[in-house]
Amino acid sequence: MTTPDLPTAIDPNRPSAARIYDAFLGGTHNFAADRAVAARAVELVPELPLIARANRAFLHRAVRYATGRGVRQFLDLGSGIPTERNVHEVARESDPEARVVYVDIDPSAVLYARHLLGADPCIAVVHGDLQHPGPILADRAVRALLDPEEPTAILMISVLHFVPASPAIDQAMVTYREIARPGSVLALTHATNSARPQAMERVADLYNRTGTALVPRDESQVAGLFEGWRLVDPGLVYGPLWRPDPGEPTPEDPSKFLTIAAVGER
Repeated sequence: MTTPDLPTAIDPNRPSAARIYDAFLGGTHNFAADRAVAARAVELVPELPLIARANRAFLHRAVRYATGRGVRQFLDLGSGIPTERNVHEVARESDPEARVVYVDIDPSAVLYARHLLGADPCIAVVHGDLQHPGPILADRAVRALLDPEEPTAILMISVLHFVPASPAIDQAMVTYREIARPGSVLALTHATNSARPQAMERVADLYNRTGTALVPRDESQVAGLFEGWRLVDPGLVYGPLWRPDPGEPTPEDPSKFLTIAAVGER
């Protein structure tokens, strides 16, 4: 892949979690270093591409749930590299004027998102660290799109397991909850070691050796991230079990997805 205009902050020889995820999804916005890690990860846990697609499917269902509640604006934290059926595309099936802010800490994810999503006036792509919501919420583009008096869907899909426990993330979760008006939604997925600790340990070790910490949490720890939110049925479950679409088969062993998911309401 040739990208002659890459900013100096992007090192194509250093694997990126966003680009590795893009490789799992069959995307093309990744480098050889990312594909090498993705290939090794699949050798260790063959289900990983399936898990990535299941996470994407949960995201779509969560967005549809939010729009069904009348939510018109979305804050996608750790949004990654755009791929098939992004948040704004799903949201606009219900509301053509839905507004979306995509946020990622990875410069390559931001670069590709800005290039791929174009100049849509109802979309902003922001470089930011979800552990520090202040600069994100103060960004001019964010303030232009997100009305603080309206409910917001806050999305954290497959991102918090890259954020180790710390006072910073604890306070950040409080801040996101406090800015959420009644009717807001928090949707997240998170890697867990509850049922298959050995498989998760192998993946975590691989990511850690690339310089990206992967920190799985158990169900009680993930539930704690929803403090102050009311979990909607069916609560915290493996991703494919959260309100599957009609006709979608129930997996025989949901634990093989290694990722639990939930939606909370304010």
